[in-house]
Amino acid sequence: MENKKNKDMLMMVVALTLTTVIAAFLLGITDIFTREPIITAQRAMLHRSLEQVLPTHTNNPIDDQLVLKTVQLHTPIYLARNAQKQVIALAWEVIAPDGYSGSIRILMGVLPTGAIYAVRVTDHHETPGLGDGIVRNKGWIDFFSGKTLDNVRWAVKKDGGDFDQFTGATITPRAVVKAVKKGLEFFAANRKKLLDMSQHLDKHAEKETLPL
Repeated sequence: MENKKNKDMLMMVVALTLTTVIAAFLLGITDIFTREPIITAQRAMLHRSLEQVLPTHTNNPIDDQLVLKTVQLHTPIYLARNAQKQVIALAWEVIAPDGYSGSIRILMGVLPTGAIYAVRVTDHHETPGLGDGIVRNKGWIDFFSGKTLDNVRWAVKKDGGDFDQFTGATITPRAVVKAVKKGLEFFAANRKKLLDMSQHLDKHAEKETLPL
């Protein structure tokens, strides 16, 4: 009786081990076959988003970027260049952590002068019909174009600023306005260094890292 019990226990352990090994193998195979399509899809999505926030350019900003590691930001800066290889705009992601339903990811394109070319929300979880006006209301998101730190009051109208809020949803636009302003402040503080690095990057055709 004891031998049968031990044998049953051994068989159970063997079965569980085999199940674990097979599951791990299948997961590994699935990862191998899906990793490349996922990366390709993510790259295509990023490309579409960059095309919306950057002026017409002759390079591929995804392959022409500065990798920043600063206290304010840790994200790639995508460069748009003209035919003469001059930087005509830069784009990077900022995150509004204080949206109504969680973080809001925002891609912003900025001209070397410090003026915004365009802004687009790339990911959010805001309430449909209310907070999602940050993507649904094109007039509202387009209002950012041409804005600088100095030519607009960076707050929603309820807080004494120039940006509209949505009926019943002030938290969401307030969070986006705040995040975009911080993005412009980052650029203003690092403008010369970024533009100098972009010229150096073009000469050496390699990624650079902005020191802390």
